[in-house]
Amino acid sequence: MGLPETVDFARNFSVLVRVQGPDPKGLKMRNHAFHQYQSGKTTLSASGMLLPDTLYNTEVAKRIWGTDNGRSSMLVMTVASVIEPFLTIQHRGNLSEGLPELIPGAEIDILVEENMGVNSNDGACSWLTARLLKMVDVPISSLALQSLVEVSSGSQENGWEFGWSLVSSRQPSTNSIQPQHQMLVTGKSINTSQMARSTTRIAILGVGFHLNDLPKIGISPLNKRGEFLLAIGSPFGILSPVHFFNSISVGSVANCYPPKSTDRALLMADIRCLPGMEGAPVFSYQNALVGMLTRPLRQKNSDAEIQLVIPWEAIASACSDLLLKEPQIAEKETHINKGNLNTVGHVLLSSSNGSNGLCCYNHDHLNSPCPSLLPIEKAMTSICLITIDDVVWASGVVLNDQGLILTNAHLLEPWRFGKTTVRSGTNSEASFLLTEGSVSPEGEGFDRYQKSSIVPFPLADDPKGYKVNSLFHGHRRIRVRLDHLDPWIWCNAKVVYICKGPLDVALLQLDSIPDKLSPIMVDFIQPSLGSKAYVIGHGLLAPRCFSPSVCSGVVSKVVKAEVPLCYKSFLPEVSEFPAMLETTAAVHPGGSGGAVVNSDGRLIGLVTSNARHGGGTVIPHLNFSIPSAVLMPIFQFARDMKDFSPLQNLDQPNEHLSSVWALMPPLSPKPGPRLKLPQPPLEDNDNKEGKGSRFAKFIAERNELLKGSSQFGKPESLPNQILPSKL
Repeated sequence: MGLPETVDFARNFSVLVRVQGPDPKGLKMRNHAFHQYQSGKTTLSASGMLLPDTLYNTEVAKRIWGTDNGRSSMLVMTVASVIEPFLTIQHRGNLSEGLPELIPGAEIDILVEENMGVNSNDGACSWLTARLLKMVDVPISSLALQSLVEVSSGSQENGWEFGWSLVSSRQPSTNSIQPQHQMLVTGKSINTSQMARSTTRIAILGVGFHLNDLPKIGISPLNKRGEFLLAIGSPFGILSPVHFFNSISVGSVANCYPPKSTDRALLMADIRCLPGMEGAPVFSYQNALVGMLTRPLRQKNSDAEIQLVIPWEAIASACSDLLLKEPQIAEKETHINKGNLNTVGHVLLSSSNGSNGLCCYNHDHLNSPCPSLLPIEKAMTSICLITIDDVVWASGVVLNDQGLILTNAHLLEPWRFGKTTVRSGTNSEASFLLTEGSVSPEGEGFDRYQKSSIVPFPLADDPKGYKVNSLFHGHRRIRVRLDHLDPWIWCNAKVVYICKGPLDVALLQLDSIPDKLSPIMVDFIQPSLGSKAYVIGHGLLAPRCFSPSVCSGVVSKVVKAEVPLCYKSFLPEVSEFPAMLETTAAVHPGGSGGAVVNSDGRLIGLVTSNARHGGGTVIPHLNFSIPSAVLMPIFQFARDMKDFSPLQNLDQPNEHLSSVWALMPPLSPKPGPRLKLPQPPLEDNDNKEGKGSRFAKFIAERNELLKGSSQFGKPESLPNQILPSKL
């Protein structure tokens, strides 16, 4: 089954929830991104999901509703935040006390698809009256969210907010767009626990109609990073349902929390979401229900968002008297679609050594016609976390089984790149602490591995005088966390190499080498435009919490440059090679030094930077990576780490690579012939500008400027220093 079929399946369950009621003071829209307000009446909306009767106990539903006609009704699940402003004061403070009540005059309606069997005169989508039956807290998800926020929050500048970055945090007004931010800063008076409960709280509605022909639904098993996700919701729904009702968004699982628990409390989704999509159902490629979208976390200083999904298992556990973890279906296998939405790419490198003699680290993985994340999962074990003085962090890539780590030079020498830290944090952030599931070579927990297998690696200086320990004179402590084993392993590291040329690369060497290191596989072939790309790294969230996150996208642009002379031995008879990759996969602060891999799990680029708006807002989906082809000298050195000449070649200046990475146009040795523009007649009347006179004036001024420039064939000298990019 393909994506269109999965979309058709999901549309059967998605609805738009509208809540409206009296609001004479215009206060109900506070903390909501958009609304409608007219004549003292406020209308809010969110997305929701029709629950088939196979996912709940119909007898309990009838008792809650107080009716025996349970087969003529259905349940709808949505976020509680759209309902709460219209609850009575009594039930707003105590959700567990009886059937929740709305204030007089408040109404709840749902909008269903036109093909759902609901009577309609014109065949259009239909509004149906709904009744609030239950408000449910999801403790496992709220506690996880609270823990996540408290661990990740630092100073006020690095605080987290619940809400959408699309909306500015100005004073509220009666317009249709309102701020939806709730600030969470460590040490502030705002109750993080209360905000986490509010964000993960759900509402159960009853609707007076029943559909017998809803397709059978299954529950997605334990979700893995990189797995396909599809959300269907209604962003800005009430503003224009015709335009926004049941819009589709696809993405993947970026991470799970807690990271090593079999009971998933929260999923982080790499998926495009907009205000109004909270409450939307999320499905996997097997047409199985994953969970429900809720409001995102947003980092204050970067506007970066973390889309959150509450798993169905957590919701059903919190409301176990009514909801069922597994559908009441005898043959669950009939609901599992064996279709393929994510095709696995072909293997580009067939042997462990390329034709040019460079090492290409291979790992065995299964070739299966079904969607497989085995190559991506294998690549995750090659990504490590790097911390400097336990204050800032970045990502790194394991290159060989001798503990050589590839990362970015701006982590070690940020001043060269106009940076203060590797991420948008400050030095006042809390220090990193070893948490459960991680150990240090010096700690007792490391005894579970044979200490004889942890050996120091002596890295000798080059006989020609290249000093490996003279490049980094700081006294900062560098630590690397390896995630390929359980529990995680912390190792000290030292600097081997920092590129002095145009490339933002550096090499670290682990002081002690654990067993079973998982070097990255590499593909030196230029990726094709539109091919699948996965970014793996430790972006955004505090590294104490997570294994590497996975964000998916495609290769959107390959910028080429002239092949330097030192690469001729690697790339004979080639005049150009890829000098920069751009992908649509999200890259967040902290992801620098991470890997861009293809569908086979092979490295095609090293994450280096993303773009920012002039105001400092990060643009996650506009990012730049160093292609594997440019990193060939690094991999040549990684073979035995004895020949330093490839690294010395990288230190040489290269104006072509420099101009690419400065985001400047290519340098030209000689300007082209000057364009002879016709001299337009000037207006006689200086006080009046006739049609076209402003353009004529511009042309005249341009001609004067060209006259003062250098003559053809005598170019002015080019500046030796390339201007830094504004991105």
